[in-house]
Amino acid sequence: MKTTLDLNDTLLAEAKAMAAHRRTTLTRVIEEALQLRLHANAMPAKRVRKRLPVFHGKGGLRPGIDPRSNASLLQAADDNDA
Repeated sequence: MKTTLDLNDTLLAEAKAMAAHRRTTLTRVIEEALQLRLHANAMPAKRVRKRLPVFHGKGGLRPGIDPRSNASLLQAADDNDA
């Protein structure tokens, strides 16, 4: 079907450049854009709740390691490399 559109000059130039880059027609670029926009509103994405694993065991940092100090954590990591 043929129709006439009144488009912003900058938007039209960007669409034409995209069509040339993709080696397709301006019509196809506009059709794809409309399809994406229409389908995005038609089907809202379902959000699935995921249960995150939680460790309930014992453990933690060795005495003397400050978790707020990068230097302390790096020193502890270097100590384990030996």
